[in-house]
Amino acid sequence: MSVVQVALIVRVLIAIFTRTFFQPDEYFQALEPAHHLVFGYGHLTWEWRVSNPIRSIVYPSLNGPVFWALKASGVSEINVLGPWLLVVLPRVLHGVLGAITDICSYNIARRFLGPRYATATFLLSLTSFFNALALTRSLSNSLETSISSIAYMYYPWDASPRLSPQLIYHKPNIIRLIIFSGLACVIRPTNAVIWVFLYANLFWSLKGSRRTILSLVWFLCLVGGTLLSAMVLLDSLFYKEITFTSINFLYTNLSRVSTFYGHNPWHYYFSQGIPILVTTALPFVVGGGRKAFSMREATLRNMLFTVVWTVSIYSLAGHKEWRFIHPILPLLLVLASKSLVDINEPVTKVKITANKKAQSPVSLHSTRSFIHSIRRSHLALLALPIPAALYVVLFYCSAPITVMSYIRTLPSKELQEGVGFLMPCHSTPGHAYLHRPELAKSMWALGCEPPLERQNLSEYHDQTDVFYISPKAYLEHYFPTVVNASFPLSPLSTSIPGAPAPHRTIPPQTTHDGVVGYPWRHEWPRRLVFFGSLLGREGVRELLISRGYVEEWKRGREWEGEGNRKGGVRVWKWDATH
Repeated sequence: MSVVQVALIVRVLIAIFTRTFFQPDEYFQALEPAHHLVFGYGHLTWEWRVSNPIRSIVYPSLNGPVFWALKASGVSEINVLGPWLLVVLPRVLHGVLGAITDICSYNIARRFLGPRYATATFLLSLTSFFNALALTRSLSNSLETSISSIAYMYYPWDASPRLSPQLIYHKPNIIRLIIFSGLACVIRPTNAVIWVFLYANLFWSLKGSRRTILSLVWFLCLVGGTLLSAMVLLDSLFYKEITFTSINFLYTNLSRVSTFYGHNPWHYYFSQGIPILVTTALPFVVGGGRKAFSMREATLRNMLFTVVWTVSIYSLAGHKEWRFIHPILPLLLVLASKSLVDINEPVTKVKITANKKAQSPVSLHSTRSFIHSIRRSHLALLALPIPAALYVVLFYCSAPITVMSYIRTLPSKELQEGVGFLMPCHSTPGHAYLHRPELAKSMWALGCEPPLERQNLSEYHDQTDVFYISPKAYLEHYFPTVVNASFPLSPLSTSIPGAPAPHRTIPPQTTHDGVVGYPWRHEWPRRLVFFGSLLGREGVRELLISRGYVEEWKRGREWEGEGNRKGGVRVWKWDATH
C-alpha cells in the first residue's frame, strides 16, 4: 500500500472510532455553527455573538456541504440513521484532512533528507500520541496543522544566501506555498507567526536577486489580498455586516480575555507543550535538534529555528494550550527522524539531497526492512504511546459523548419538557450531536462568558463559577421550590453570549449562602444532566430527591476527569410518583 492509502485508512478509522471528549472547541467552534447555519439552530458561543465577533465562518463552513447534502436528501430526518450520519460523516471528512499531515510530513522528509528518513517520519507521525488525540478532531488547530504541512512541503527548506536564487525560487512551488500558508492563516490568524519567520528567511536568502524579491512580493500581495478579501466577504455575509474577524481575533486574544481561560508560565511550551506533542520521541527530537544546530547544511537548521521562533513568540501569550503549537509537530518529527535513522545506521550515512520521487509510494517490504533496522529498545520506546493513545481516544472521559447518544433516543414529548445541564460550561457536545429540533429551546446549560467589559478577573464570576461556589444555594435561589409538572421554559436559564455581564444589569447582592444575586431564573426541566461529583456536594443529593428527581442513567468511571468534571455522567429524571 502507498503512503496515501495507509494514512487515509489510519486517520479515518481513528476519526470514526473516537468517542471521548477533549476540547469544547471541537464542537462549539466547528460543528455547532455549521449546524446552526444549515438547520437554523445550534448553540453559538460569545465569540460569535459579540458586537465584534472573533470567529470566522470559513472553518465551520467546511462541514456545511455534509450537513446540506443530508438535509437536501432528507436523510438527516430519518430516525436514528440521520443523526448518526450527522455525527459520523464530519468525522470522516476530518479524518481525510488529518491524513494530509502524515502524507506531507513523509514528502517533506523524502524531498529534503531521503527515503529512509521519510519512512521514519511517516512512522513517527502515525504513532504520535498527539496526532492520535487531536489531528482528526474538528479543531481549527488540526486543520491549521494539515494546511501548514502542505505549505511546508513547498517551502525551500534548503534556502540560504549561499544558494543561488534560481535554485531557491521555483515559481510553481512558491505560488503553492503562498496559497497554502495564506489558507493556514485564514483558519488561524496566529499561524502568521510561523510564516513571518519563514518568509523573512526566504527574503534574506534571495537578497542577491532584486527581481526575484519583487516577484515574491507581488505574489504575496496578490494571493494574500485575494484570500483576505474572500474571508471578509464570507464573514460579512454570515454576520450581515462588514466584519474583520482576524483583526477582532488578534485584538481579543491580546487582551485580558484570553487569560480568563487560564494563565500559564512562560516556559509552558518548552517544559510541557513540546514533551506532550512528541512524548517518547523527545530524545530523538533533541538529538535531531543538536545535529541541525551543528550542521552547515541549511535544511534542518531552518526547521529548528522555525520551531524555536514559533514557540518563543507563542510563549509571550498568557493563555497557552498544547494544541496551539500543533502545527510545528511535523517539523519536530522530521528532526526526530534525522536522529533516529542516524543512530541506527551509524556506518551507512545517507547524504541529504533533494529527491525528485517524493510522490512515489512506500512499499511494505521497505517499511519492514526499515523497522528491522531499528533497535528493539528504540522501537519499544516509540511504541509506548500507542496504548495510551488508544485509551484516550476510545475510553477516557467518554461519558460526555455517550450521554448525547442517550438523550438523542428519548421520546419527543419528553424532550419538549426540557433537559438542563448542571455542568461546567461546554462539557458535552451540543445540538450537532443531537439533531432534535424539540431541544432547540428546551435544552439549556450553564454559561461561562468571559469579562468582556474588562472587569477585574480576581472578582469576576461567570455562571458556572457562581453555581459551583454553592450548588445547593444556587438550586434554592434560582429555581422554584416545587417542580411545575408542565415544565415551562426557563425565563433566563443561562448567560446571554455577548451580552453585558449580569452584575452590570443587576447590582450584586450577597445572600446568606454566599451566592451573588444575578438575574438568572430557572424552571425545573424533566431531566437534569451532571457529573457524579456534584452529588458529593453538601445537600445537593437530598435537594434533588426532595424535588422528585431519581437517577435514570449513569456512565463513566468515577475517577476520570478533573475538578468538577469527575464521577462519571448522570441523568436524573423527575418522577411524579416520588
